[in-house]
Amino acid sequence: MTKAILSGNEAIARGFLEAGGKVAAAYPGTPSTEVLEVLSREKGIHAEWSTNEKVALEVAIGSSLAGVRSMACMKHVGVNVAADPLMTVAYTGVNAGLVLMAADDPGMFSSQNEQDTRHYARMAKIPCLEPVDSDEARAYVRAAFELSESFDTPVILRTTTRISHCKSVVRTAEPAAVKDRDLARDVPKYVMLPANAKKRHLVVEERLAKLREYAETAAFNEVRPGKGDVGFIANGIAYQYVREAFPDAPVLKLGMTYPIPEKKVRGFAASVKKLAVVEELDGFVEELLKAMGVTVHFGKTAFPPCGELTSRTIREAVSGSAVACKLPVGGLIVRPPTFCPGCSHRGLYTIIAKLKLYVSGDIGCYTLGALPPFSSMHTCICMGASISGAHGISRGLALRGVLGQKPVAVIGDSTFLHSGITGLIDMVYNGGDALVVIMNNDTTGMTGGQEHAGTGRTASGAAAPKLDIGQLCQAIGAKRVREIDAYNLKELEQIMKEELAAPGTAVLISNQPCVLRYRVSKKPYRVVRETCVGCKACLKAGCIALSFVPEGKKGHAEVDALLCNGCGVCSQLCTTNSMVTDT
Repeated sequence: MTKAILSGNEAIARGFLEAGGKVAAAYPGTPSTEVLEVLSREKGIHAEWSTNEKVALEVAIGSSLAGVRSMACMKHVGVNVAADPLMTVAYTGVNAGLVLMAADDPGMFSSQNEQDTRHYARMAKIPCLEPVDSDEARAYVRAAFELSESFDTPVILRTTTRISHCKSVVRTAEPAAVKDRDLARDVPKYVMLPANAKKRHLVVEERLAKLREYAETAAFNEVRPGKGDVGFIANGIAYQYVREAFPDAPVLKLGMTYPIPEKKVRGFAASVKKLAVVEELDGFVEELLKAMGVTVHFGKTAFPPCGELTSRTIREAVSGSAVACKLPVGGLIVRPPTFCPGCSHRGLYTIIAKLKLYVSGDIGCYTLGALPPFSSMHTCICMGASISGAHGISRGLALRGVLGQKPVAVIGDSTFLHSGITGLIDMVYNGGDALVVIMNNDTTGMTGGQEHAGTGRTASGAAAPKLDIGQLCQAIGAKRVREIDAYNLKELEQIMKEELAAPGTAVLISNQPCVLRYRVSKKPYRVVRETCVGCKACLKAGCIALSFVPEGKKGHAEVDALLCNGCGVCSQLCTTNSMVTDT
């Protein structure tokens, strides 16, 4: 056994290897992405970026049926996409071990909501494990596979942002010698026709009863004695915050948050004068305790249900002082995220803002078009919703008799392949009247530049068939499919006006690579101060390489040569041709 300092995600990848895992499938999404990135570099296993989370879980299910331990990784909103197969594999059970690693995002650092994955465990009636640090993350993966095979069930391994990204000491071990199983051939068990499913539902209920008994003695759930009037029940990163805030207090650490050990919980609650249940996001455990008739003195009425907790929040809530969820920042300037210098999205939104178009948006870097100076994305719901949403908007406007407001859907290449395709099929099939803009930057950009079916490379970097998005759109039935240059503002504006004026569905595709991932860079621009009139037109590009220097009566624009990528968008906005590059 050796020691290493690993993040939670790195530790999960290590645990997968130690557990004898063979197949890992995922769709990138913060805070889960690094698990598959680490595994993609390993030999002797199969690690893939799947088209979406549903596909990833289905691939893992198939590999489990083939007889090898398998894992699907995703962020919390990805579990929504994967919920369909998840609910059914809870009925069928597994062959070899099957683990769903789901990373929740309290505080929404890179997400559109703060949902709590534990509810899926309860709905599917399957176990949910929650590590408190990287070492447990490693160990819990192996334990999850063993639990999966012992109880014939998929297992959810839930982390949160801090567990996934923070680093701590991990005690590594040698990979286990796991014997692969034969390919599963059991029609009543694995083919969920209604007649079979009715019988399997009974199995699920029987299994849940056995899991409840197992939870009472499982090593995941541990009472750590202490002193004081208040005893704490905590899980995940909340356990660490409790130990920081009240290091001497008695704590019941729940490593299995579903099903919970009811007898152990009752015994612990009876041993303290007051009981505090500390958990991020929903009061999941608290509600289970209250349903058991256990009195909770400090729960979600004391601890905020939104955002991340802190040791300070917990200390103040329990001690009776006012809860201060935010630390003072003393005049610090809040800098919102923005497009990278040279990003092709900047040119697109410059024209969209100029034309004052209504944009049905999607999940990706281009979502930043909702922020100033563009303020040109008006809705963003979930992956792929831009196209189907734009179709619905166009239909609603038509029924109201509103003319001249053809909506625009903006979506990226990875998101289009994830779940935008079906929306475009629906739009074309139902005679939609909207403009679809696919920003193909040849990567999954927002999560760090991962591969997908349109990049021509697998997760390991091996060559793969490269899907042609333009041809795919034509095969779907879109008649008007055109390629655009998002850096050529004049041409882009003209093309968009033409397609907005034409009836029916139109698709514009920008095939410019991500400048950050592919290190695209041209000669930087500079400002000719003698001709700059200080009109600030260039600042409409919203580029961090641009600034304005008040000087004299007018002032002038300035370009930071270290940041400028040479894309030329600002120069096309300049009214006096004062943006130049040195030859």
